[in-house]
Amino acid sequence: MTMTEPTPTIGTEPFSREPLSEDRLNQLVAALRPILGDDQILLAKTDRYNRARVPAPFPVHRWSERVPDVVVLPTSTEQVAAVVKVANELRVPVVPRDGGTGLTDGAVPMRRGIVVDVKRMNQIHELDLVNRTVTVGTGISMMKLNERLAQHGLFYPDDPASYPCSLVGGRIGTSGWSLIGSRYGHTRDLVLSFDHVLPTGEVLHVGDGIGRKISKSSSGYQLKHLFMGHQGTLGIATKATLKLFPKPEAELSPFWAFDDYAAAHACTGALARAGIATFAGAVLFDEHKVAYLRRDDEAYIPQPTDVRALVCAVAYGYEDEVRAGGRRLFRIAKEHGARYLGDEISEGDWAARHDRYATPLHGRTKDGQVIPMSWHCEDAAVNFSNVPAVSRAWHEILADLRRKTDVFDDWGMFAYTSASTGVDYLTEIDVGIWEQRLDDAAWAAWVQAKRDIAAVAIAHGGSMSACHGSCREGEVDLLPQELGKGFDVMLEVKRALDPNNVMNPGKYLLDRAYGRDTTDENR
Repeated sequence: MTMTEPTPTIGTEPFSREPLSEDRLNQLVAALRPILGDDQILLAKTDRYNRARVPAPFPVHRWSERVPDVVVLPTSTEQVAAVVKVANELRVPVVPRDGGTGLTDGAVPMRRGIVVDVKRMNQIHELDLVNRTVTVGTGISMMKLNERLAQHGLFYPDDPASYPCSLVGGRIGTSGWSLIGSRYGHTRDLVLSFDHVLPTGEVLHVGDGIGRKISKSSSGYQLKHLFMGHQGTLGIATKATLKLFPKPEAELSPFWAFDDYAAAHACTGALARAGIATFAGAVLFDEHKVAYLRRDDEAYIPQPTDVRALVCAVAYGYEDEVRAGGRRLFRIAKEHGARYLGDEISEGDWAARHDRYATPLHGRTKDGQVIPMSWHCEDAAVNFSNVPAVSRAWHEILADLRRKTDVFDDWGMFAYTSASTGVDYLTEIDVGIWEQRLDDAAWAAWVQAKRDIAAVAIAHGGSMSACHGSCREGEVDLLPQELGKGFDVMLEVKRALDPNNVMNPGKYLLDRAYGRDTTDENR
């Protein structure tokens, strides 16, 4: 497929980082007032600054570059559609925002404009106990949703690290990954259908077939998957129907210690391939991760120096089946030289798995000085057999980065099973970043490191991202390399559905669909 030169249909505003002029802002607000109440249109600087950031690091002295012109708080699909139509008429960018917990700038208004914050769209519209589905506004918190579902013995098993503050709409926009996905599936498997406002303001219902609660259909294109993982570049999900499961009667989360990484890696694969029905996932902690936890994470009980790697396995289900599956998990671990760390660590650490998301933690300069750093991670999808090689290469990249500057610290690597077969893993390398010292030179070094990290994943037959998305500086440069001709298809789809490029411009290199390469302008 060859991209043809597009017909210019837009003004310069969607590509600009400058705030709207006073006249244009007044025109925009006047057009929004018939749609929204006064309390749904936010113009105060504090409200706008609060919606300019996500947990991902960015130089403090550049925060003001990404402040939206206006924030709106719709309460219905109809209001969202009307706002998007205004944006098209006035050629103003629109950026959807859910929980704002993403790590690749999907919710960041790179070209300012309107931020559509969906948090007031948090209603439970229908709970179907017979078919085990729930239909909700996409602004609902998954934790709050599960508190309601627990009253009926059900739960929605989408379990990211950001679970307490993660919203359903953001999970759709990123096509999220779940810590217990090996048992229940990931976001793409758990969302049955949703209402979606297209970049032109039209409303589309996507799912399998016409029904909201159908999980498999062969009628036409599978559009649901097109509108998942697009990072808000193809519209805004407003109402979703989700698949529910019985709340597990029991869970098991043993942690085992290993003398070396190779044995731990082999054990992780054996656990995933064992065919245990209640197996929900396994997590591999490499040597650098164990060393960091021993050194600086006060939330962990430090492990002896002979512990070189850790593995956690998780099983969910009825008590009798979890007990039976657990005996087999322990037998496999013992065969690989594992030492059980006991109930206190196993139960406590798994229960605290959501507590460290985007919190300031201890980091170290090269001379050992303790400093407050922000947590960040780079993720990739990698086959099981390639995890050790990817781990070595990633740590070499961070070692080189640390030789250049004290702004970064290597906090080790996790690998998580993505499926019950254990064929592929979400791999993530955690990085401490001293954001107060993140100047332009350090930022440029970080962007290059991100590019190198992504290149390693591709070189080993993987994908640059398993769950976060690849639309941030550094890795996004390699998106055409990973997708090949598929990237040209992305450009065609973007231009067809968003002729005015108002929907979250500046992401995924999609400005190229309009004859404009703004890659360097994002830096």
